[in-house]
Parts: sequence; C-alpha cells; structure tokens
Amino acid sequence: MIWYILVVGILLPQSLAHPGFFTSIGQMTDLIHTEKDLVTSLKDYIKAEEDKLEQIKKWAEKLDRLTSTATKDPEGFVGHPVNAFKLMKRLNTEWSELENLVLKDMSDGFISNLTIQRQYFPNDEDQVGAAKALLRLQDTYNLDTDTISKGDLPGVKHKSFLTVEDCFELGKVAYTEADYYHTELWMEQALRQLDEGEISTVDKVSVLDYLSYAVYQQGDLDKALLLTKKLLELDPEHQRANGNLKYFEYIMAKEKDANKSSSDDQSDQKTTLKKKGAAVDYLPERQKYEMLCRGEGIKMTPRRQKKLFCRYHDGNRNPKFILAPAKQEDEWDKPRIIRFHDIISDAEIEVVKDLAKPRLSRATVHDPETGKLTTAQYRVSKSAWLSGYENPVVSRINMRIQDLTGLDVSTAEELQVANYGVGGQYEPHFDFARKDEPDAFKELGTGNRIATWLFYMSDVLAGGATVFPEVGASVWPKKGTAVFWYNLFASGEGDYSTRHAACPVLVGNKWVSNKWLHERGQEFRRPCTLSELE
Repeated sequence: MIWYILVVGILLPQSLAHPGFFTSIGQMTDLIHTEKDLVTSLKDYIKAEEDKLEQIKKWAEKLDRLTSTATKDPEGFVGHPVNAFKLMKRLNTEWSELENLVLKDMSDGFISNLTIQRQYFPNDEDQVGAAKALLRLQDTYNLDTDTISKGDLPGVKHKSFLTVEDCFELGKVAYTEADYYHTELWMEQALRQLDEGEISTVDKVSVLDYLSYAVYQQGDLDKALLLTKKLLELDPEHQRANGNLKYFEYIMAKEKDANKSSSDDQSDQKTTLKKKGAAVDYLPERQKYEMLCRGEGIKMTPRRQKKLFCRYHDGNRNPKFILAPAKQEDEWDKPRIIRFHDIISDAEIEVVKDLAKPRLSRATVHDPETGKLTTAQYRVSKSAWLSGYENPVVSRINMRIQDLTGLDVSTAEELQVANYGVGGQYEPHFDFARKDEPDAFKELGTGNRIATWLFYMSDVLAGGATVFPEVGASVWPKKGTAVFWYNLFASGEGDYSTRHAACPVLVGNKWVSNKWLHERGQEFRRPCTLSELE
C-alpha cells in the first residue's frame, strides 16, 4: 500500500512575549502622534531629495546647452581663452562638486528619527493581539467578514477598509492558532476581494493554499479537494498542492471502500475528520455571555421591572448629601445592582486618567494555583492603581464611596483605573475569592471582597457592557455614572450570581475605575446574619 504525505509546512510568524499597545486604546493614541511625526519627517526627507534633484536638473540643463554649442565647433569654442579656462575648471572642480551632491545622503535625518521612534513601535505581539481582537469581535457581535472588511460597524466616526493583504493576515493569525474556522472565513474573504478585481501583492495561489488546508482540517474533504484542484489550475507545479491532492484522493478512496464493506448500521462509523465549525470553548457560558453583550437574552420580566425604582439617596442622612442627594437607579434586583448617576465629574475623570496614564500596565488576574498575579488572554486591558494620599481628587472619590455605601474604605484596595484595548474585555469571573482559593487575598489581611464599586469614565460607542451571565443582566457604560453591588451575602458566603464580565469594546475607548471593598471594618456597618444566603 502506498502512503502519500500531506505537506503542510507553512511558515508561522514569530512573536515576542511582552505586554503591548493593543491592550490599551488610551496608550495606543500615542502611536498616532508618533506616526504623524514620522510622516512629517518623511515629507522633509522627500522635500530635501526633490531640492537635490532640482539642483542636479538645473546643472544638467545648463551643461546640455553649453555642450550642444561646444560640439558644433570644438576648436572654435576652446579657442576662446575664457571657454578654455571654464572647461578646465568644470572638469577639474565642478564635476567633483556634482559628484558629491549626487552622493550626498539626504535620508540621515529621517533614518535617525525613525531609529529613535522604532523603540516605541508595536511588535509582533501587538499585531497578533489586534488581529485576535477582530476575530473576537466577529464572534461576540455576530459580524460577518464582509461587514468588518468594509468597516460597517455601528457608531464609527472614521470608516476604514480591510485590503486583501489585511484579510490574508487575519487568516494567517488564525492559522497559527490552529483556528481553522476563522482561517477559512478570512481566506474566503481575501479570495472574494481578489475575484472582485482588487489589486494586491497577495495572489490567489497563496490564499488557496491556506484555505484548502483549513477546510480539510474541519472535515470538508470534498471542498478541500475542489480548492486544491483550483490552486493547481493556477500553479500546476505547486509541490504542496500536488502532495495534498494525492493525499485527499487516497483518503476519499479509502472511505469509499470502507463504506462499501461495512453494514448499514456501521456505515456512519467511517473515517471522519473533526466537525466543521468553531473550536470547543473553555468557557461554558460563552453563548449566554455573548448574547448579553449584544443586548440579547436579558431576563428581566415586566413584573420584576416594576419593582425597580429611581430615587434620591442621602447616604443615610450623611451631611454631604442632605442638600444635594445622589441620584440612584436600580439596575437589577437579584443580585441588587445600583447605578449612581452624575457621581463623578468630567474634571475628576480627567485628573484620574492623567494620574493613571503614565502607570498603565497589562492588567493581571489572580492565579488560583499560585495565588500570584499573572496576565491572561481573557483580560485585555491595562490598569494602574491610585492611592488616596497622592492626590486630593482620589481621596475625595474614596470618601464619596464610603459615604454612599456606608462601608469602610480604609480596608479597601486602592482605586484601580483600567483602559481597555482593541476588542478589550474581561471574560466572566468572580470578584470575590471562592472556597477553593482561600489564600487569594491573604497578603492583604482584610478578608474577602465584600462589594464592588465601578465608575464608568467614558461613553462607549458600541459594545463594552458589563454583563452578569448567571442572571441574564446587562449594564451599559455611561460616563459619569457608577454601579455598585455586593459580592458576598451578609453571612459572608459568596454570591455566585455576581459572576460578571466586561464585554469586548466594539467601537470606542472604554475607561473605568473600580474600588473593591473588603470584609474587615464592616462588622458593624453590615452585620452578619444567621441565614447563609442573606
């Protein structure tokens, strides 16, 4: 029996492992100014080259006229002593000066600037991270490749298009992750745009090479064979495609023989490849979570809705809020989620952002196995921690939280400021430590996270909701507001219905800041109850 080898040696891009620009839109805006500076430097270089060529052109035109006259009567021309002197001078001196001008490198300034700026450039990790973000947005918000390619996203101010090269790159990123589902989608989009006549440096052969293998990996052998034959029509000598063609035909012949020899009840047990579609997900509530991100599947009934109210809240007769009470709105009943309106001013937001920007670093999560902080793919943002003592605005915000919640903030964590990146998200998680991770906050010595206070410091054009998959709740960002909920029952037991997520930002820039309040210091502010679930 002859076995054919399937050739799949497509080179994978290198990647570097360090936190990048793609995790923060706020820091990414700095790159716009960097690129603008480089464009200015490039234009200066072009102008210098044009000036140089203009000088050379004028010199050439002058000598063209002179030599045209001289060659008509060489003896008569050099017979004039001035012409003879100038001929010696030109050939001995001026042509050397012209040579120096031609050899003069006008790019020094531009190259020097580029070299300096390059150290702040995004790297492979950033490019791959941004590509994965597009794939994530595609899935979360049910967007097809053509919609993304044409830039038809809700709320966009600056429409942008994906070229064939861009689509091909997205397909390759998916391929390196063995994500053949998205590889197929984006390679097909690249192929469509080529068929529509778009001029590209990427050819159909390269696209079909990836596409046929991605389709094969998803179990569609007939389509893989068809695409391979299409590739060979364009490039009959393609080594990998010829090897794949023989392999596909061999597999199909083997399956055909197996079907003939097997009985009817065994015919479905033929050799098959894995089912076509998205890869198996590690997140059990993925579908529910993504529906809520799209504003679907919200479980609030009209009867429960009637029990949600808006009110003025004076912080239990707190002197600061008696004359100017806070505006409070019930967002959800169980768990009780409350939104405070106009609770942080634009001026305070700018101070907090200005303090945080220089310190933003890749957001981390608690590793339940090690108890240490680590970065994770399911949290795409950058964060910074602000202490109350370093700025009166931060101190004032902390006291406002204490006054309105009635909880002691002296044992709370510092104010965490977060800015989300391209498709920035934080997948479903708990803020409190579960029983299987008792050491999560051991170093703090302040007990578990009893409650969460979350400021929304920007409006988001599309996406970016805070959702609670367990109860089917969605809370949408609104600048100047804050939401508050208890993570623990009064008994100290964790409220598992508070499992929540920050949906991917589809369009816009999402800034939030949060305060996690802890158990210590709340003994008399929120007394323990006798019931476990109260």
